[in-house]
Amino acid sequence: MPALSPDLRKALLNLPQKEKDQLLTRLVAQDAVLTEQLAFRLLEGDDALEERRHRLRTQVDDPVRGYHQTPNDLLVVVRQLQARLTYHTKITGDLMGEVELSVRLLINVFRHQPAAVARLHGPTQPLLTHLARRTQEALKQTAKLHEDYLVELAPAVDELLQHLYQSAAAPLARELGIPVKW
Repeated sequence: MPALSPDLRKALLNLPQKEKDQLLTRLVAQDAVLTEQLAFRLLEGDDALEERRHRLRTQVDDPVRGYHQTPNDLLVVVRQLQARLTYHTKITGDLMGEVELSVRLLINVFRHQPAAVARLHGPTQPLLTHLARRTQEALKQTAKLHEDYLVELAPAVDELLQHLYQSAAAPLARELGIPVKW
């Protein structure tokens, strides 16, 4: 984004307040993400973050449990859910929620889709690779969190790592340098 020249900046700041307000609202309306971020910060109440997390938790739990004809069908669902979690963080700045829900999503896949993660062969390789990489990414994201959150996450992360190393994704996890225990 190019910076404003000092002269233009000064001229903008000297505009009447009504004109500045009109320009601001027009500019904000052009960016959908910024509009949603502002709506979250300015309009939604104190419980909004927990409500959003609850909705995402429900989304993370439900689709993974169902029947999926192929491992690629499951992979599509997991990717879509992960994109929602990332978008949630982009809007709310809730990194802890993204990490917690990502770990929950991965655990749900291992728990509810044992056939899809039992063997490493052609059809399951993309799914298992994705699960190993997402685990690695979730572990990287935990480094950005305050240590108090790490205590909360420890049991779930340990469970995830246990599932990962008991699945056919274990060789991929070793290759990526993912620890066996957190």
